[in-house]
Amino acid sequence: MPVWHSKAQKYVDEGKLTIVGLVQEQHRDRCRLFLQWRKIGWPVLWDPINLSGQSAVPIVTAIDEHGIVRIEDPNPDTIARDFLARSYPRPSGLPLVKPPAPPDLSRLRSAADSARTSAAWRELGDAQLLWGGPAGAQQAIESYRRAIALDPADAVARFRLGVAHRMRYDSPRRQPGDFQRALDAWQAALDLNPNQYIWRRRIQQYGPRLDKPYPFYDWVAQARADIAGRGERPVGLSAEPTGAEIAAPARSFVPAADGEEPDRGGRIVRDTNLIRIETAVAPATVRPGATARVHVVMSPDASRRAHWNNEAEPLRLWIQPPEGWSADQHLIEAPSARRAASTETRDLSFEVRVAESAMPGIAMLRAYALYYVCVEVNGQCLFRRRDITVPIRIAPAAGDAVGR
Repeated sequence: MPVWHSKAQKYVDEGKLTIVGLVQEQHRDRCRLFLQWRKIGWPVLWDPINLSGQSAVPIVTAIDEHGIVRIEDPNPDTIARDFLARSYPRPSGLPLVKPPAPPDLSRLRSAADSARTSAAWRELGDAQLLWGGPAGAQQAIESYRRAIALDPADAVARFRLGVAHRMRYDSPRRQPGDFQRALDAWQAALDLNPNQYIWRRRIQQYGPRLDKPYPFYDWVAQARADIAGRGERPVGLSAEPTGAEIAAPARSFVPAADGEEPDRGGRIVRDTNLIRIETAVAPATVRPGATARVHVVMSPDASRRAHWNNEAEPLRLWIQPPEGWSADQHLIEAPSARRAASTETRDLSFEVRVAESAMPGIAMLRAYALYYVCVEVNGQCLFRRRDITVPIRIAPAAGDAVGR
């Protein structure tokens, strides 16, 4: 989009060209922030579930005033000569196209109940996710599961199930395990169709640096600074990019040097209910010798009115990989909020390399977190430890290069 914006915007301003974008992206507000940053004013459609069925991006087409594709992959430097300067007569018998209407969810539900096919349930799930409002993700998850039960080889339903889980994860309706279930569904979809570029990118967004083609969201900080510098208010993000999403690619895995364990004797009192913890691993399945990125997501339990105490030492995470494994960090410190007390979710991520000798199945990686937590804003503040076990699914050594 930036290339076309810089080279073809003058034709848009002259009324000779209309540009419409279609973006494959999990988070719509990140699209809006990018458009604000680059001052792109065209309509841009958001397609988080790949309704267009594309397997790669970008795809550019030149469509005439009659709705007919005239050029595939036009050149922005020669678009005036190759397309705008030409005249295209209206073909005879061309039907009029009515503007699309929002989907009828009741009709789609009845059709799914009657047809009992994967395609019908997938169509219902699509409508629920995109048009169903705050409860749409939950409804779509149920419909996509019905589709997969009818056809386990429905890779599209599996990908969209992952999108729905991640949408619910990024919403106030989050349920434990949504992050990992999204990664599991995307991996299952990619296993069925390994040539799907867009599905692969969705996993790489949260995965290890060896698997990244580029840093996905490293532009966000610069965008906010530039927008604020223009006297504008940057578009807010419902889900801040995490370390994995802004990390730069790496050519090799560098194990961390041994460090000093912060609670070697295990003497710090354990916390069991003030901080909620869930973990996720990307990719969902890793081969021996390959790398994975582990996410440890921590948030104070709102039902107990818990909050982080930011006036003391920062949150620390100590990683204890299994024998023969290595981690790129042993000790992670999470920056504290500027306020004395806060309740934000914190995603601490690190990378591990699986031992070459690892056997197929589930391996357990252990870690523990040390943090200051308080009950009530003016209540008792405690220094606590939380032991964490991360299950990591190991694939057989032979077969496709999963997680390489």
